[in-house]
Amino acid sequence: MLSIGQQAPVFEAMSTQGAVQLQDYLGSRPIVLIFYPKDETPICTKQLCSVRDSKALYAARDAVVLGINPGTLEEHRRFAEKHSYDFPLVSDTDDRIRQLYDVGKMFLLGQQRIVYVIGRDGRIAYARKGNRPTPEIISALEGTG
Repeated sequence: MLSIGQQAPVFEAMSTQGAVQLQDYLGSRPIVLIFYPKDETPICTKQLCSVRDSKALYAARDAVVLGINPGTLEEHRRFAEKHSYDFPLVSDTDDRIRQLYDVGKMFLLGQQRIVYVIGRDGRIAYARKGNRPTPEIISALEGTG
C-alpha cells in the first residue's frame, strides 16, 4: 500500500464512462480511488452503493470517485447499470493500476480492498484497507484543501 505523502501514480484506463486519465484531475480536484475485489459480491456492492448514496457529500467537496478492479468493461457496465452507479468503474484487467498503487492480491478474491484519497496537490492524503465508512472518507477529503 502506498504511504501518505507519496505522489499519486498517474494512469490511463477505460471505464464505464469512457477513458479516464488521472492526470486530468491531479492538481485541480481531490480524487477517491476505491480498489475493490469483484463486481456483484455482497461487500463490494454494499461499498459502492454507499458511494452512490453519498453522491452529494462527494460532490460538495468536488471529489472525483473511481472504482477500480480487474473486471472487464462489460462486467463493470452490467454491475453499474444494475445498481445505478453514476461514477466510473475502471477496468484494470492487466493489473497495471493495482501494481502502481501497491494493492495486494488475494487468493481467489482478486485484489485487496483499499481506499485512497488523493489531495489537490497530487499526493496520497489517505490510505486505508477495508470497506471504509463514508464519514471517514469525507473527513479525509475535507483535509485535502
